[in-house]
Amino acid sequence: MRSLDGRIVPTSIAELRRVSQPPEVRSRANAEHWTASLYLRDVSPYLTWLLLKTSISANGVTGLMILVGWSSAAALLIPGIVGPILALVLGQLQMLVDCCDGEVARWRNESSPAGVFLDKVGHYTTEALIPIALGIRAAGHPFTVPDGFFWTTLGFALALVVVLNKALNDMVHVARANAGLPKLSDHKSEAEPNQRIIARLRRLARFVPFHRLYHSVELTIVAFLTAIVALLVGPIADRVLVLALVPLAFLALVGHFVAIVSSRRVRS
Repeated sequence: MRSLDGRIVPTSIAELRRVSQPPEVRSRANAEHWTASLYLRDVSPYLTWLLLKTSISANGVTGLMILVGWSSAAALLIPGIVGPILALVLGQLQMLVDCCDGEVARWRNESSPAGVFLDKVGHYTTEALIPIALGIRAAGHPFTVPDGFFWTTLGFALALVVVLNKALNDMVHVARANAGLPKLSDHKSEAEPNQRIIARLRRLARFVPFHRLYHSVELTIVAFLTAIVALLVGPIADRVLVLALVPLAFLALVGHFVAIVSSRRVRS
């Protein structure tokens, strides 16, 4: 079946799923966010089908994902609970569009390094802007000087730690490439630390997974829950959130670094 501009579009959702969601995509241990596994991959083919009927490229869809992500951060600047509600919705929408760009690329055979690069830009920038917005929320409306600078500085510090934590994974791939080693398989065993104590601590962290709070989806969920609490206790809830997230993010960064250097990922 062809669209109005002559592009081939799927004849059914089942056909689209077969091409754009192969088993190696659905079974990815590390690259697939839990929302995708839970429900987004069930919904995304319907949006992908609509996108395939247009002339937008896979990279164009990734551009939409970036804009949605930035909008989720900007929404947090709206005072009260309205902003966090909007950010929560946009955070989910960003992940939905993130599913769709890969599906469009696989259907049209448009996968490219540029697409991977743009995807990284989208996630890095969004997950840096959200902490900054949380710092501004903590500073309050209207912004006061110099008291507000403490909270905005914490927001920027949180953004820096979050970005560094994300960058560690990409540093592993760069290091392996520079060393002439093969690409890592997307399997949990690759990330398992060799030292028994570190491996045990890593498994214990799964019961208190604070290290997973720093993805845009989790951050918008936490911001929404904090906004509900703020309805009862006032703006102090936003400040407690930022004060809690900064040291936990630093602990997650240190733990991530130790887990990497003690695993097979950086071993020849």
